[in-house]
Amino acid sequence: MTAYVDGTAVPLEAAAAEAARLLDGARLPLVAGLQTDVAGARAAILLAEKLHGAYDHAASDALLRDVGVLRQAGRMVTTANDVRIRADLVLLVGPRLTVLWPELAERLALAAPPRLSPDKAARKIFWLGGEPAAAAAIGATHIGVGADQLPLAVAGLRAAVAGRKSRLGGALAKSLAELAENLKAAHFGAAVWSAESLDELTIEALSGLVLDLNQKTRFTNLAFGPAQNGVGVLQTSGWMTGFPIRTGFGRGYPEHDIWRFDANRLVDTGEADAALWISAYGAATPNWRRKVPFIALAAPGTTFSYPPKVQIEVGAPGQDHDAIEWARDVASFTATSATTASEAPRVDAVIGLISEHLKGN
Repeated sequence: MTAYVDGTAVPLEAAAAEAARLLDGARLPLVAGLQTDVAGARAAILLAEKLHGAYDHAASDALLRDVGVLRQAGRMVTTANDVRIRADLVLLVGPRLTVLWPELAERLALAAPPRLSPDKAARKIFWLGGEPAAAAAIGATHIGVGADQLPLAVAGLRAAVAGRKSRLGGALAKSLAELAENLKAAHFGAAVWSAESLDELTIEALSGLVLDLNQKTRFTNLAFGPAQNGVGVLQTSGWMTGFPIRTGFGRGYPEHDIWRFDANRLVDTGEADAALWISAYGAATPNWRRKVPFIALAAPGTTFSYPPKVQIEVGAPGQDHDAIEWARDVASFTATSATTASEAPRVDAVIGLISEHLKGN
């Protein structure tokens, strides 16, 4: 692996020292991206605390939409395994689900009857707001609705389940009425969705729909988060600070604010005057509109819209080194063994080295 300062290859120690100098001199240093494993997330959050800076994840918009509904309205949840063995009806909601989770159909065994279903009948699969070709590929009944109309469609479906009228009409209203009857007839149903493709209002309506269905049958949610350990970083933030991502330590203690500590906003307004960008899983880059001096701990071959002050190539969790990561399959943390172990430095090790060079150590 290679380290660079101002585009010139240097030893790792020299790159870490320059990174520490840049962060030490900042009024508000920002730790962003955070696409790393649990060890990397822990090290990054501790560094933000030490610097009295802030931290945010690249997928915060989706992660915090989910959290926002969860803490306001609550939710019934389950695991992929429970859906696989119990759900006689699966309702997919929103576009691009099999793109966001390519293994979705396989992990949920959608092609097979649920093993614990009372009558062993074929599983019913519906996809509201998905792509016709993707729905056909997994054997789902497609209910077409545009992304801009999806919130209304979910609200209309909830009304139909409750026996109430909605303003929706035509073929969509008929399809939703038929879907509502199928949902109510399920022995154990599951709504499967991702906050990456839904807005907060739709997520809240879905959560309410599931609660309504549980008045007469069993129904639950399977919400899967972003890839690359996004949920794992969210959970790590929670147990370390008591708060989700978008948290800052400017006053010497953690404060959470989804607007104040939005990484893009902090950079674009000039509030953050130095940043540490972490993208260990792939060549992800920030979409900041303003240039800020930054350090990049990134996968080899990552190119940025403008050059980092310091760039250090790091190994990928679960590929170059063993890792603890959040697994969608089991909705929990799992230990992942390296598939092609290498000597590439880990994110937590590099952050540790930077921290050693900070003033006061």
